[in-house]
Amino acid sequence: MLGAASNTLYEEESETEMDSMESHGSVVTHLLSQVKIGMDLTKVALPTFILERRSLLEMYADYFTHPNQFVSIADMSTPKDRMVQVVRWYLCSFHAGRKSGVAKKPYNPILGEIFRCHWDIPNDAIDSSNDTKLVVGGPVPWCKENQLSFIAEQVSHHPPISAFYAEHYAKKISFGAHVWTKSKFLGLSIGVHNVGKGWVNVLQHGEEYVLTFPNGYGRSILTVPWIELGGTATIHCTQTGYHAAVEFLTKPFYGGKRNRITCQITQPGDKKPFVVINGEWSGAMEAKWSDGRTEIFADVKELYTQRKLVKPVCEQEEHESRKVWRDVTVGLRINDMEKATAAKCAIEQKQRDEARNRKENNINWQTKLFKETKDGSWVYVKPLADRLHSCSNQSATT
Repeated sequence: MLGAASNTLYEEESETEMDSMESHGSVVTHLLSQVKIGMDLTKVALPTFILERRSLLEMYADYFTHPNQFVSIADMSTPKDRMVQVVRWYLCSFHAGRKSGVAKKPYNPILGEIFRCHWDIPNDAIDSSNDTKLVVGGPVPWCKENQLSFIAEQVSHHPPISAFYAEHYAKKISFGAHVWTKSKFLGLSIGVHNVGKGWVNVLQHGEEYVLTFPNGYGRSILTVPWIELGGTATIHCTQTGYHAAVEFLTKPFYGGKRNRITCQITQPGDKKPFVVINGEWSGAMEAKWSDGRTEIFADVKELYTQRKLVKPVCEQEEHESRKVWRDVTVGLRINDMEKATAAKCAIEQKQRDEARNRKENNINWQTKLFKETKDGSWVYVKPLADRLHSCSNQSATT
């Protein structure tokens, strides 16, 4: 039996937790005295109370909280419309990945950790005959053809690389990505550089949209920290020539609004954009088209949030995220930092022991679900495109 992610251990942060962050100010001040501006924070032991109750792998899954925005890309009839919908889904995903207004740090996934889940699609218009048909060979064995499935694996520890993959079988659309996070201390804030890329594959049209990610910043770390995004990201489709440039604008020191974005989408052969999008990735965004039309492009506060479906922890494998971190999560939930810290230290010590054993015995780590390509990308071993191609070849020979 599958459980929706409604377990109280994983509910969103409460206001009391915001207060508790401020109450630890002296601990944060002591931590900051141990680091220097520009220092890489990858190996710095951060206090347990700044952790949020989910792994980084689960956080990446939460970017699909509006699954209908993603799968509807495949429904668009023209390359132009599909590009616009890719941008809409992309811009709406960042708000979905945040669990609260407080900037807390997800658990660093252990090497080999995996997370899998799936979503129902709201108001799905697909033929109901698909309701009970399971996807053969997919990333989530119990997922149906009209559901969106997701799987992630921590494929490297040094550097820390996460790879993840999502697909909707009936719509013939998939997404793959790998991200390596590099954190630096910037004085009164922490900067996170997201190295990597993602790609949306719309298989029925043979299109691939390659995208990059903005940087993240944890601001006001001495009081109630908050997250903002900054920098330029791009989305490009080589097959059609459509291109989008997204600028994530950081808030000025005095005045100004948080979470502002501006995006320009151009069509092949044109330097002038056919649409410019402005607004807030955490709220409403407005589109101004080249013909003079102006309309609301998206308002994330109006979007329905679809809960991801996750197997109960008792049914998960040993390396699945919620099972790995369950004792830490319990400690954080009941505000027992001693319990949470002890559980976290035990996980980290086990990882060190296993790494030492592999080194002493000349054993190389082998990933299970993703493989590295010649250009350094990490791709899912059984993507939908390959499985459909294999089925097509089998049909042709029978």
